[in-house]
Amino acid sequence: MAEKFRKLSLKLSQLAKNGFNRTFVRSRTSFPARSYFAGRPKLWGALGAATGAAGLLLYALETSVDASSDCVHPPHQGWNHTGLLAALDKESVRRGYFVYKEVCSSCHSLQYIAYRNLVGVCMTESEAKSEAEAITVQDGPNEEGNYFDRPGKLSDRFPSPYPNEDAARSANNGAYPPDLSYIVSGRKGGEDYVFALLTGYCEPPAGFSLRDGQYFNPYFSGGAISMGQVIDNEVVTYADSEVAASAAQIAKDVVTFLKWTSEPEADERRLLLIKVVMISAILAGLSYYIKRFKWSSLKSRKIFFIPELEAQAAKEAAEVAEACSKAKMEECNRCEEQNMKKKE
Repeated sequence: MAEKFRKLSLKLSQLAKNGFNRTFVRSRTSFPARSYFAGRPKLWGALGAATGAAGLLLYALETSVDASSDCVHPPHQGWNHTGLLAALDKESVRRGYFVYKEVCSSCHSLQYIAYRNLVGVCMTESEAKSEAEAITVQDGPNEEGNYFDRPGKLSDRFPSPYPNEDAARSANNGAYPPDLSYIVSGRKGGEDYVFALLTGYCEPPAGFSLRDGQYFNPYFSGGAISMGQVIDNEVVTYADSEVAASAAQIAKDVVTFLKWTSEPEADERRLLLIKVVMISAILAGLSYYIKRFKWSSLKSRKIFFIPELEAQAAKEAAEVAEACSKAKMEECNRCEEQNMKKKE
């Protein structure tokens, strides 16, 4: 890291030195700001040095924060949905929902996701209705002012495993299980962090003490986490026998599902991007063609100034004016002669 700082400082100092030694030629047709800075090389150098110092400070702050982290940085995984035009694996999302329902829903909630969001993504409408009807929702008040229980509907959100935060902390040794709706987007590292957290449990190093009900995970801040290792080989059984229920596969599926809950509209945005790019390309081509068609006559026009032709045109114009004047005088003379004859 020190070597990177040294190289960056040398580059910035070299740029500043070049700015001081550079000779500027002031252009006649320059903007006012450019004209103001053109004759002041020292000002350019000071501005460059200040910009470089600000960038170096930001880089140092970012690096210092990362270096002082109290957890291991998660390794990058090859997710197939991180590309610009890549989409989420719907089968993996479906399996991930199954893992969440069987393993994670006993402690964590998805309070911002409704059952209707599953339709067209990993379930049909009838399957989503069946999943919603499996829960009981307290509704009301009715006409008598009483609350009542009813089966869930597609518009209902996923239920919370605890009635309130105090109950959740009491059941988890004082730790509050976070809501998983936006856990992937809300954690630095995204999918890599959640995957590493689920699969990174190990024995604590020598001298590392854990309280009762805590477990060691090097990817969690501080290393001590109250959530035990819930992802393991064969912890669930997939309906598809071709998919092995290994710990890595289970973690991958549930992380893919949580990525979808964090951005349910990600695939729609990618499709919209494709449409916008295609339409913009067509409109840009049409605009360029119309511009060339409308302006071709003006851009291809040539205007020449020939003094001889101008003199000849002026001479012809003078002759025409003189001929018109003579014709007018003759017409006036004829009119006078006719008037004289009438008087006689």
